[in-house]
Amino acid sequence: MPERVEIFEVGPRDGLQNEARQISTVEKIALVDLLSGAGFSRIEVASFVSPKWVPQMADSGKVLAGISRSPAVSYAALTPNMVGFERAMEAKADEIAIFGSASEGFSQANINCSISESLQRFEPILLAARARNVKVRGYVSCVTDCPYDGKTLPKQVVRVAKALHKMGCYEISLGDTIGQGTPETVTAMLHAVLAEIPAEKLAGHFHDTGGCALDNIDASLVLGLRVFDAAVGGLGGCPYAPGAAGNVATERVDAHLVERGYKTRLDRDILERAAEMARWMRK
Repeated sequence: MPERVEIFEVGPRDGLQNEARQISTVEKIALVDLLSGAGFSRIEVASFVSPKWVPQMADSGKVLAGISRSPAVSYAALTPNMVGFERAMEAKADEIAIFGSASEGFSQANINCSISESLQRFEPILLAARARNVKVRGYVSCVTDCPYDGKTLPKQVVRVAKALHKMGCYEISLGDTIGQGTPETVTAMLHAVLAEIPAEKLAGHFHDTGGCALDNIDASLVLGLRVFDAAVGGLGGCPYAPGAAGNVATERVDAHLVERGYKTRLDRDILERAAEMARWMRK
């Protein structure tokens, strides 16, 4: 029987957050509703950050309120602090995500604090989530390269991933934020992280700026990872990562995994329709 690999769809949040055109709430809801029927177990749909910094996500509460929820899908929201956490709970997000960085330069640019300060901020969120029985996913950005600091040492990734895991994050997504990772640098990073955290607690998050995203997924598969983030239509980029192109496209990852003999349980026809919608949104 083919082994399953899960694709975590991040297009509605990580994908749309950097689009220049203000995407309407109606459009966002339509995209999420279409994706809800594709077979995903988890879809990231919202971000409760300050609308001053990420105006595209200012309507996250309305999006969560407006979607037609599938009982088979966990709808996730990004929460940088306790204010964001409370807003996510009011909007009835099924799970939340916190986001740290393996590089000091990106941490300062992205969340305006040091890595140590960011970890301190996350502690009350994890405590509050645990009290409400809400699952928390952790992100680590710039796991191989940083737009400000250059190369990221594997031990820097280990420090942050290990801290998030110890706090109680059920999964740690390791992000090649600017898409400069290669199978060699990804493998070196993963070897270091896997010495502290088991593969079943990790996910890969690859941007395709350098054209290596699928190769990096293959390198991660060899080391036991079975969850990968992707954005339908290749949506994405990061407002605080100069030069970062979109996330690797969900439909490409799905086709690649199926061709390699894995099972994703995703509906190819729905994915193609969603990809077409996503491409239209970028116009």
